[in-house]
Parts: sequence; C-alpha cells; structure tokens
Amino acid sequence: MTKAPEPRKGMPSPQLDEAEFRKRFLSQFTDPAFDPLKADLDRVAAVAWDGYDQGRKAPRTHKAGKGFADPGYDLSDDWRAARDAIHQAQREHDDPAQPPCILIVNGSSRSEHTCPGEMSKSWRLLEIAQEICGVDGTLVRLLDLSRLASEYGRNIHPCKACFSTAAALCHWPCSCYPNYALGQTQDWMNDIYPMWVRAHGIMLINPVNWYSPTSPMKLMMDRLVCADGGNPDPTSTHGKDAKKAKQLELDGWPYPRHLEGRVFSVIVHGDVEGAENVRRSLADWLRFMKLKPAGPTAELDRYIGYWKPYATSHDELDADHDVQEEVRNAARTLLRAVQEQRAGKLIDAGEGLDQVRQK
Repeated sequence: MTKAPEPRKGMPSPQLDEAEFRKRFLSQFTDPAFDPLKADLDRVAAVAWDGYDQGRKAPRTHKAGKGFADPGYDLSDDWRAARDAIHQAQREHDDPAQPPCILIVNGSSRSEHTCPGEMSKSWRLLEIAQEICGVDGTLVRLLDLSRLASEYGRNIHPCKACFSTAAALCHWPCSCYPNYALGQTQDWMNDIYPMWVRAHGIMLINPVNWYSPTSPMKLMMDRLVCADGGNPDPTSTHGKDAKKAKQLELDGWPYPRHLEGRVFSVIVHGDVEGAENVRRSLADWLRFMKLKPAGPTAELDRYIGYWKPYATSHDELDADHDVQEEVRNAARTLLRAVQEQRAGKLIDAGEGLDQVRQK
C-alpha cells in the first residue's frame, strides 16, 4: 500500500488581528442610517470576531449517524440539507413517472437591473430556447446567473481547489461553504446542485467575455468539480483532513461521476472573436464529466453584430433571423435527445466502455 505523503505547507497566514477584522466586518454598515446602532453593532462584531478567532466554520452540527463511514462524526447541518436535496433531485430524475427536465443556464451577468441598464442577448436566446423546450410535458427550469450581479445575497464563492490536494477531499456536495467563521455565507451552489441533478438535459447559453466564459459561468463550473469524482461522505476524511483524503485516493478512488449520462447543448455568441474556443471549452468540460452531446446542431458558436457598435447589438440580434432559428434547432435537438434517452433509444456507440484514465 502506498503511504500518503504529508500535505505541503508554507504559504503566508491570512489571519487578521482583531482591529482589522472589526474594520472589515463593520464596513458593511457604512450607511449613516446605522449610526444609532453603533453599540449594538459593536456587540455583534465581538461575537463575529470570536467565531472567526475560534474558527467556527460550521457551528450547527449533528452526529452523522448510520450510512456514513464515521457515524459519530459531527456533520454540518447545512451540508446534510444540501445532500438531502440532491438525493431528492436524483430520485425525481430517475422516476419515469416524473416529467423530463431541461435546465437552461443564462451565463451572462448583464441585466437591466444593475449597472448596464439593459438585458443581455443571452437572456433573449434563452427565451427562444425555453419556448421550444417547454412542450410535450417537459419541465423547463431556468438558472439566471446574472442574479449574482443584481440580487442581494446571491453569491457563488470560489472553489478552494480541494480536488487538487486529493479527490476524496472534494466532497459532493461541496462542504467548503458556508464557512461562518470567514463570513463566506449565502452561497448559491447548494440550490444549483439539485437543479443539475434533476435535469435530463442541460443547455448553457454564454457570451464571450475576454476570450473566455463569463465569470459567473466559470464560478459555477469550478464549484461543479465535486460532481466529477467528488466524495459523497465527508466523514471518511473527517471533514478536511488532507492526509486522510490523500490516503483514500492512493488506496484506489472510484471517481464517481455524479452527473453522468445527462445530455447537453452549448450556445456561445460573441461580437469580435473567441466564440469557437469558448464553445469548445464548455463542451469539453461537459464531456469530461461524462455528459453526452445531444447532437451537432445542439452546439453553436456565432457572432452577432460582428465588429459593430455595442450600442446596436440588440438591433443586430433582431435582424439575425438565422441565428434565432439556429438556437431553436439547438433546443429541438436537445429536446429530442432527452425524449429518446428517456425512451431508451439514444444510441451512444461507446457506452459501457471503461474509461482508461480517471485523471
């Protein structure tokens, strides 16, 4: 048996002293309307400092109980609730009596509800796709990532890259958040994970932002790493014990694909360059997680208003009837793939073959 190496350490500590912590904590109450509550806020800040100083990441826990590697481990109530929601979504996904479900994701952060003052073209393309998919008893769910920029208390915190230390250290669903000690709360992913699990088909609609997927899309992508090989039992690593996780991986990790088999469509639009590369990167990511392409017409990269002013980009979309119909065809392809898969008719010539390389 290969012995796990010691985790490498040596980076500078990010620990704050109390004065700096209080300064940052109280900065969210800069509005003069809070001035009469200064004494109350000072008391709240003292409690928050104690939680930070003592590292109370998950202050509400219960014993894990039956079904876990360590039934006596104090398991986070937040994580257990997220796990239960995923299990319920999987039951609905597997139940032939439940309607087929298609999840359409708007990856643009632009909306009229915040600084840009105008809706995104991605949202308009989503509405076209929704109209096509929402037929024949199909359940369509929308995930609008623009709300990260426009809605109070909507966050997707960054992935902490536990997987890069050891696959077993990355828990499914993610156990890194919420982290109450660090104020890393209101994380959206525990709502998003069940949406992906319930879906039979997934469509990503994304603009090109600086030659890449948008920052909201990339945040979600990174936090979905736990769906591809993540550990469904945090007690097996006693939470975040890196050495235990390394040993589990070296002993032979199965890399469970928690979203395997769902079909996908990807639509990427740009105005200068980069659309093909972003479409390919999104599709490659989904394939790597063992999702299935719905078909060639379900993957689309197009330019809308190529080298034209941004000010008239919506007018360009109005005039581009071809790209509108291509989006409809992508949605039709995805819908048909979902229907055929549910009927056991979707053919995958490589299905059942063992994956040679897990990593």
